[in-house]
Amino acid sequence: MKTDDSDEAITHLFKKYRAEMNHPLPMGLKNKILSRLFSQATEKLSFLSWMSFGGGAVAACLALILAFQFGRISVSGSGEPLLIEEVVSSHVRSLMAQHLSDVISTDQHTVKPWFEGKIDFAPTVKNFIKEGFPLIGGRLDYIAGRPTAALVYKFNQHVINVLQHPAAASEVMGPHLKSVRGFQIFSWTKDGMTYWAVSDVNAVDLQKFVELWL
Repeated sequence: MKTDDSDEAITHLFKKYRAEMNHPLPMGLKNKILSRLFSQATEKLSFLSWMSFGGGAVAACLALILAFQFGRISVSGSGEPLLIEEVVSSHVRSLMAQHLSDVISTDQHTVKPWFEGKIDFAPTVKNFIKEGFPLIGGRLDYIAGRPTAALVYKFNQHVINVLQHPAAASEVMGPHLKSVRGFQIFSWTKDGMTYWAVSDVNAVDLQKFVELWL
C-alpha cells in the first residue's frame, strides 16, 4: 500500500521523539508531538476494518504505542483525557450531592486554614467578590488518586469549582480550554501548582475568571 504524506509526517515525528527520549522535553513540544501522532493514528485506525496491514496501519499502530507509552492516552487513568473526566465528575458530584463545601465562608482567611492537617500542601485561596466571582467555600476532594483542594465560587447563578494540587514538575503552563459534556474546563500550572476551573459558565466568562488567577 502506498504511504501518504500523513504517514511521512508520523514517521518524522516518531524519529524526532525517539531521538529525544533520553532528554527532558518541554511539555509543550511533547504534547504537540503526541497530539499529532494520536490524531493521525485515530484517523487511520478507523479504516482498519478494510485496510490491508500496510504502511498506513503500521504507522498508526506505532503512533498508538507511542501515545500509550508516553502518556497521551492511558488505560491506568493517568492520561489527560481521563484526568479531565475526573475533574468534570468532581464538579457534577458536588452539585448532585449538594456537597459543594465542607467549609462555608466568603473569607479566604477562613477557608485556607481549614485545609491545614487535611492535605500536605497549602492551597492558594483567592476571593474575587469585587469582580463578580465571590468565594463561597471549600472542600476536600480527590483527583488522580491525590488529595485535592476544591474551592467553590459563584458567578450569577452558576457554580465554578477550582481544584488544585501540587504540580508534577516545576513548570509554568498557560491556561488551555477543553469542553466535556457541556462543561468548560480551564487547566493551568503556576508556582508549582496545577489548577482546574470547571463550570457550565460560557467559555468567555470562565476565561475572565481564570485570568484573575494569573
